[in-house]
Amino acid sequence: MADISDVEQAVAGAVTSILYPEGSSQSSILGILCRIYRGWPNSATLNADLSGGIVNVTVATDNDPGRVTTRYLPEWKTAASQPGMAADVSGSTVTITGTPLAGDIVGILIDHEAWAYRIRTGDTPSLVASNLNQLLPKNLLASVQGTTITVAGAPSILVRVVCDKATSFESRRQEKDLRIICWCPTPPVRDAVAAAIDSAINQMSFLPLPDGTSGRITYRNTAGYDQAQNALLYRRDLVYTIEYPTVTIIQQPSMLFGGSEINGNITYG
Repeated sequence: MADISDVEQAVAGAVTSILYPEGSSQSSILGILCRIYRGWPNSATLNADLSGGIVNVTVATDNDPGRVTTRYLPEWKTAASQPGMAADVSGSTVTITGTPLAGDIVGILIDHEAWAYRIRTGDTPSLVASNLNQLLPKNLLASVQGTTITVAGAPSILVRVVCDKATSFESRRQEKDLRIICWCPTPPVRDAVAAAIDSAINQMSFLPLPDGTSGRITYRNTAGYDQAQNALLYRRDLVYTIEYPTVTIIQQPSMLFGGSEINGNITYG
């Protein structure tokens, strides 16, 4: 779920890519050191940077309250995922293999009756086989050895492994103004930094966010602050409106055997 902090970080990352297209270990496109970060600068640190010819570019939310722009019906989306475990049947023997992962469920169906075991932290294939074997009733004469379960005389055995799937939907959409502030030591540097950032962002329609969604970014306004009381501070603010979604993610169980009696209960598993 994208939070406003994620949006700020995404904008700061975009600015970093604009000023340092070859990476922060190389020189900026202006040939001077630029510090890019969220929030507001410390006065003493900023003054020291400006005296040394260092540019600060900060990203912070504007004072506007923002607004809710929800206008789409919820659309559920399920992410593709695969269990870490696997299970095979050969005659009356079930073999558990693979790497058990959180959310994995292994189930065994014997003569139309099913039992299922959900993976716990620290489980191994041997532990899974042992724990699944303990669920089976005594009259089945089941035995376990290592990663295999043998059910003597079982008329039919079916084993399956499934896993929980992340299902998401957009529960809300909102927009907020973000301010990219260029704190520069000279007017020419200020003009060059602000122009480079604004020109690059002007070519963006959407900004990738950490949760895999995107925020629509549009220009709002520009403001300049050349403060006479600090001869080294030349500032320009670039304000953009970011519209981004809030996504709710729910872990949903997967179908195991359909309508069956699982662990003694009639259910769809």
